[in-house]
Formats: sequence, C-alpha cells, structure tokens
Amino acid sequence: MIQTIKDFYMSTGFSAITWGQVGMILVSFLLLYLAIKKGFEPLLLVPIAFGMFLTNLPLAGLMAPPVGHDQPGGLLYYLYQGDHLGIFPPLIFLGVGGMTDFGPLIANPKSLLLGAAAQFGIFVTFLGAIASGLFTPPEAASIGIIGGADGPTAIFLSSKLAPHLMGSIAVAAYSYMALVPVIQPPIMKFFTTKEERMIKMKQLRTVSRLEKLLFPILVTLIVSMIVPPAAALIGMLMLGNLFKESGVVARLSETSQNAMMNIVTIFLGVTVGATATAEAFLNLQTLAIVCLGVVAFGIGTSAGVILAKIMNKFTKDPVNPLIGSAGVSAVPMAARVSQVVGQKENPSNFLLMHAMGPNVAGVIGSAVSAGVLLSLFSGF
Repeated sequence: MIQTIKDFYMSTGFSAITWGQVGMILVSFLLLYLAIKKGFEPLLLVPIAFGMFLTNLPLAGLMAPPVGHDQPGGLLYYLYQGDHLGIFPPLIFLGVGGMTDFGPLIANPKSLLLGAAAQFGIFVTFLGAIASGLFTPPEAASIGIIGGADGPTAIFLSSKLAPHLMGSIAVAAYSYMALVPVIQPPIMKFFTTKEERMIKMKQLRTVSRLEKLLFPILVTLIVSMIVPPAAALIGMLMLGNLFKESGVVARLSETSQNAMMNIVTIFLGVTVGATATAEAFLNLQTLAIVCLGVVAFGIGTSAGVILAKIMNKFTKDPVNPLIGSAGVSAVPMAARVSQVVGQKENPSNFLLMHAMGPNVAGVIGSAVSAGVLLSLFSGF
C-alpha cells in the first residue's frame, strides 16, 4: 500500500517540480495579473502568460519533441512549428493590414521619414547588445528589433536568427508595447517645449480610392525588390490592406481581420509563451534583453520626436513633434498617446490622424528593418 502511494506520488508533478519552474509559474501569474487587472495588452499577454504557465508544469510534456516514430510530441510543440517556420507572424500582418488605413501616410508622405527615424532605436540597440559581449550578432539583431515595438516582427526575426531567445524577446516586446502610455509621455515632454506641443497641424487632404489601391501594390513591389527577406511580412500586410481597400472581397477582409486574426493570435501567444522555460528565461541574458529592450524603445521614441523638430526647420507647414513618437509601430496605441499628450497642452488640438501617418509607416519600417537584419545575419 505504501509503495503504491509512493509510486503515485512519483508520477505526479509535485515530485519533479523545480524552483526554476516555480519561479516561472509565478512570473506567468504576474503577467496574467497585468493583462487582466491592469489591461496591459491582454489579447496577447493572456495567451503568452498561460503558455508560459503550461510549459513549466512538470512532467506535462506539452513542448516535448517527438521521440522516434512511437512517441509523439506535445501539443504545443506542434503548434510552435508555426512560429519556428515563420508562418504565424505574416498571418498576423495579414490581419493588421486589413485593419490599417494608410490614408494619412499617403496624404502626408513626410510621415514616412518619422516612421523610419523611430527604427533608429533598433540599430543602436543592436550595437549595444554586441558591445555587451553577451550576444552574438544574430542574437543582437533579434533583440534590437524590440525597438520597433512590433511583437510579430520580433517573433518573426528571432525565430529565424535566435529561436532560443524567442520567449524572452517576445515577452519584452509585448510588455513594452503594453506600456506605451507609460513610457512614451515623459520622453515626449523631455524633448519638446510647451509651444511645440501646442502646434496645430494643417488638415490632411482627401486621399483617392485609386491611391489607396495602388499603395499596397507599389509598396510590396518596391520593398520586396530592395529587401527580399521582408517580402513575407510586407506582402501579407499589404494583401490584407488590399482586401480592405478593394471593396470587392468583404468576406475575405472580414475573415482576415477577425476570425483568422483571433485564431492565429491564440496560437502565436500560447506557443511563444511556451518557449519561456526556466532554463531559457532565468538567466543573465534575459535580464540584459529586458534592459536593452527599454533602451531600444526609448531611443526609437526620442528619434522620431527629434526628427520632427528638425523637419520644422525646413518645412513651410509646422509639424507637431509629438507625432514623431508614433513612429514606433504599436498601432494605434502610439498614435493615441500623441493625441492625448497634445490635447493636454491644447484641448482644441487633434493630432490622431496626423500621428497615424508615422504610426503605420512604423509598421512598414519595422518589417523592412527585420528584412535588412535577416539578410545580413541569416547565414552568420
């Protein structure tokens, strides 16, 4: 009888749990609290946190690879292949494209420069990660992309260059995306004066339907020819947008924006969280990734604001520097932050549509940056 009880106990997770797994389960509970109670990016943090919880349950084997032909792998191992093979992030971009209006960017092409400036944080952080001596160039490239504040792009690039760091990079990227309303305003105010924050911008012109139809086709052609590795992300982003703007495939547009987007978000979040095991997460590299990530995000925000200030020296129509912070690709949250900060200084100021130009340009910019880094380090 005693032996039976002992054998049963040894078959339970209680007999095999480690302090590292306990720590990771507590981290997953913290992320669930932030997502559910505080509302920090819940659509992604809830599945990521629960995936982290599941993968650290002892003896569950949800991320276990198959052994020979007789023992299949765990459920999450097979779903994770969508991350590993770079399938899920482009599908997310398909849905994002369907929800994105590129009209403000087309109406004000200068916004593209602000979106490009925000990518500066990616390359500065890449150099910082190299200088730390803790990371190889491919790993540093994967960490730097956090500065674009684009979770799917960060996952896409890390799956290609540093899959063993995907969990840490994804958690850092989505955490900072969720903290946009907290991190950005102090940086925006530090680099601007009250007078600059009160600047009213000229109303955007109306964009024709033909322009909106040609934009996704031309962007896909130009970007893919210059940076071929970015074709998967840019192509899916622009296909989703073409579904929306064409007006003749309402069912496809609705499916890509809703049902498909929701399904892929669940799979992507849970499997990314499932890579955050105690062995992969509780180490010096993860702490460095978290620190470098916030540096990347801060530099990206400040670079956009500073470029907007410089543009004011050379343009006839004034640019409110606050919209430069929206160059990071946290759509539409970063644009809303520009609007909120601007209205605090001038209640009659409406910057949202102006900020959407740099915001959607940031989505394109982060995908292009990922393509550049992938082309440089894929064979490293």
